[in-house]
Amino acid sequence: MPISQAELADRDKPMHLEANQLSIDDVKQISVFEGKVQLTQGTMIVNADKVVVVQDKEGFKHGTATGQPASFRQKRDNIDGYVEGYGERIEYNTKTAIIDFFGQARIKQDQDEVRGEHITYNSKTEIFQVNATSNKGRVRAIIQPKNKRSSVGEPLSIKPTTTLTKPNEHQ
Repeated sequence: MPISQAELADRDKPMHLEANQLSIDDVKQISVFEGKVQLTQGTMIVNADKVVVVQDKEGFKHGTATGQPASFRQKRDNIDGYVEGYGERIEYNTKTAIIDFFGQARIKQDQDEVRGEHITYNSKTEIFQVNATSNKGRVRAIIQPKNKRSSVGEPLSIKPTTTLTKPNEHQ
Protein backbone atom coordinates (compact mmCIF):
# COMPACT_ATOMS: atom_id res chain seq x y z
CA MET A 1 0.00 0.00 0.00
CA PRO A 2 1.47 3.42 -0.91
CA ILE A 3 2.44 5.59 2.04
CA SER A 4 0.07 8.37 0.96
CA GLN A 5 -2.91 6.12 1.67
CA ALA A 6 -1.83 5.14 5.20
CA GLU A 7 -4.27 7.61 6.73
CA LEU A 8 -7.19 5.70 5.23
CA ALA A 9 -6.16 2.83 7.46
CA ASP A 10 -5.94 4.99 10.60
CA ARG A 11 -9.40 3.84 11.68
CA ASP A 12 -8.26 0.21 11.54
CA LYS A 13 -5.15 0.79 13.65
CA PRO A 14 -5.01 0.44 17.43
CA MET A 15 -5.59 3.51 19.56
CA HIS A 16 -2.64 4.29 21.87
CA LEU A 17 -3.13 6.60 24.85
CA GLU A 18 -0.68 8.02 27.38
CA ALA A 19 -1.61 10.09 30.42
CA ASN A 20 -0.70 10.88 34.00
CA GLN A 21 -3.78 9.01 35.31
CA LEU A 22 -6.18 6.36 34.01
CA SER A 23 -9.57 5.16 35.24
CA ILE A 24 -11.28 2.18 33.51
CA ASP A 25 -14.86 0.95 33.91
CA ASP A 26 -14.95 -2.41 32.07
CA VAL A 27 -18.69 -2.86 32.64
CA LYS A 28 -19.62 0.44 30.98
CA GLN A 29 -16.64 0.31 28.55
CA ILE A 30 -15.48 3.79 29.59
CA SER A 31 -11.84 4.84 29.99
CA VAL A 32 -10.86 8.25 31.39
CA PHE A 33 -7.34 9.53 30.77
CA GLU A 34 -6.21 12.68 32.60
CA GLY A 35 -3.10 14.84 32.63
CA LYS A 36 -1.05 15.58 29.50
CA VAL A 37 -2.98 13.04 27.44
CA GLN A 38 -1.72 11.98 24.02
CA LEU A 39 -3.94 9.78 21.85
CA THR A 40 -2.35 8.28 18.72
CA GLN A 41 -4.08 6.18 16.08
CA GLY A 42 -2.07 5.75 12.89
CA THR A 43 -1.20 9.25 11.67
CA MET A 44 -3.79 10.89 13.94
CA ILE A 45 -2.53 12.55 17.13
CA VAL A 46 -4.72 14.23 19.77
CA ASN A 47 -3.25 16.15 22.72
CA ALA A 48 -5.51 17.17 25.61
CA ASP A 49 -5.84 17.67 29.35
CA LYS A 50 -8.47 14.90 29.53
CA VAL A 51 -9.78 12.22 27.14
CA VAL A 52 -12.85 10.06 27.76
CA VAL A 53 -13.17 7.01 25.47
CA VAL A 54 -16.40 5.03 25.28
CA GLN A 55 -16.54 1.78 23.32
CA ASP A 56 -19.86 0.62 21.87
CA LYS A 57 -21.07 -2.98 21.53
CA GLU A 58 -19.68 -3.18 17.97
CA GLY A 59 -16.20 -2.16 19.17
CA PHE A 60 -16.26 1.38 17.78
CA LYS A 61 -14.93 4.14 20.00
CA HIS A 62 -16.10 7.67 20.72
CA GLY A 63 -13.49 9.93 22.25
CA THR A 64 -14.01 13.32 23.86
CA ALA A 65 -10.87 15.39 24.42
CA THR A 66 -10.87 18.61 26.43
CA GLY A 67 -8.12 21.16 26.90
CA GLN A 68 -7.10 24.78 26.65
CA PRO A 69 -7.10 24.03 23.76
CA ALA A 70 -7.08 20.36 22.84
CA SER A 71 -5.35 19.70 19.51
CA PHE A 72 -5.70 17.26 16.62
CA ARG A 73 -3.35 16.44 13.73
CA GLN A 74 -3.71 13.88 10.93
CA LYS A 75 -2.00 13.20 7.61
CA ARG A 76 -4.18 13.92 4.61
CA ASP A 77 -5.21 11.12 2.28
CA ASN A 78 -3.31 10.90 -1.05
CA ILE A 79 -1.69 14.30 -0.46
CA ASP A 80 1.54 15.21 1.27
CA GLY A 81 0.28 17.41 4.09
CA TYR A 82 -1.57 17.49 7.38
CA VAL A 83 -4.83 18.78 8.81
CA GLU A 84 -4.50 20.42 12.22
CA GLY A 85 -7.39 21.35 14.48
CA TYR A 86 -7.89 23.02 17.84
CA GLY A 87 -10.81 23.45 20.22
CA GLU A 88 -11.78 23.50 23.86
CA ARG A 89 -13.50 20.16 23.17
CA ILE A 90 -12.81 17.68 20.37
CA GLU A 91 -15.06 14.67 19.75
CA TYR A 92 -13.97 11.79 17.51
CA ASN A 93 -16.13 8.89 16.35
CA THR A 94 -14.19 5.92 14.92
CA LYS A 95 -17.32 4.53 13.24
CA THR A 96 -18.07 7.64 11.16
CA ALA A 97 -14.53 9.15 11.06
CA ILE A 98 -16.13 12.49 11.95
CA ILE A 99 -14.33 14.91 14.24
CA ASP A 100 -16.15 17.80 15.91
CA PHE A 101 -14.32 20.81 17.34
CA PHE A 102 -16.16 23.02 19.86
CA GLY A 103 -15.24 26.32 21.51
CA GLN A 104 -12.86 28.64 19.67
CA ALA A 105 -12.54 25.96 17.01
CA ARG A 106 -9.87 26.31 14.35
CA ILE A 107 -8.73 24.06 11.48
CA LYS A 108 -5.55 24.58 9.45
CA GLN A 109 -4.67 22.84 6.21
CA ASP A 110 -1.45 24.00 4.58
CA GLN A 111 -1.77 27.82 4.71
CA ASP A 112 -5.57 27.82 4.69
CA GLU A 113 -7.50 28.22 7.94
CA VAL A 114 -11.12 28.27 9.12
CA ARG A 115 -12.47 29.44 12.50
CA GLY A 116 -15.83 29.18 14.17
CA GLU A 117 -17.47 28.10 17.38
CA HIS A 118 -18.15 24.57 16.01
CA ILE A 119 -16.39 22.82 13.14
CA THR A 120 -17.27 19.37 11.85
CA TYR A 121 -14.54 17.62 9.86
CA ASN A 122 -15.23 14.43 7.93
CA SER A 123 -11.82 12.77 7.65
CA LYS A 124 -13.11 10.39 4.92
CA THR A 125 -14.25 13.17 2.56
CA GLU A 126 -12.00 15.96 3.96
CA ILE A 127 -15.00 18.32 4.02
CA PHE A 128 -15.44 20.90 6.78
CA GLN A 129 -18.66 22.44 8.05
CA VAL A 130 -18.10 25.64 10.03
CA ASN A 131 -20.74 27.10 12.37
CA ALA A 132 -20.68 30.44 14.15
CA THR A 133 -22.23 31.14 17.50
CA SER A 134 -25.80 32.35 17.33
CA ASN A 135 -24.97 35.73 18.89
CA LYS A 136 -22.02 36.52 16.59
CA GLY A 137 -23.32 34.93 13.40
CA ARG A 138 -19.92 34.86 11.65
CA VAL A 139 -17.33 32.32 10.57
CA ARG A 140 -13.84 33.21 9.43
CA ALA A 141 -11.73 31.69 6.66
CA ILE A 142 -8.32 32.47 5.21
CA ILE A 143 -7.86 30.79 1.85
CA GLN A 144 -4.58 31.45 0.08
CA PRO A 145 -4.45 32.05 -3.69
CA LYS A 146 -3.64 28.86 -5.56
CA ASN A 147 -0.10 30.04 -6.41
CA LYS A 148 0.62 30.65 -2.67
CA ARG A 149 -0.42 27.14 -1.59
CA SER A 150 2.08 24.37 -1.19
CA SER A 151 2.56 22.57 -4.50
CA VAL A 152 1.20 19.35 -3.00
CA GLY A 153 -1.72 20.79 -1.04
CA GLU A 154 -5.29 21.16 -2.14
CA PRO A 155 -7.67 23.90 -1.04
CA LEU A 156 -9.98 23.43 1.90
CA SER A 157 -13.43 22.09 1.10
CA ILE A 158 -15.63 24.27 3.29
CA LYS A 159 -19.37 24.25 3.81
CA PRO A 160 -20.07 27.29 6.01
CA THR A 161 -23.25 27.26 8.05
CA THR A 162 -24.17 30.25 10.16
CA THR A 163 -26.96 30.32 12.69
CA LEU A 164 -28.32 33.82 13.15
CA THR A 165 -30.70 35.04 15.82
CA LYS A 166 -32.97 38.05 15.90
CA PRO A 167 -31.35 41.11 17.56
CA ASN A 168 -33.45 40.88 20.76
CA GLU A 169 -33.53 37.07 20.92
CA HIS A 170 -31.74 35.56 23.93
CA GLN A 171 -30.50 32.02 24.28
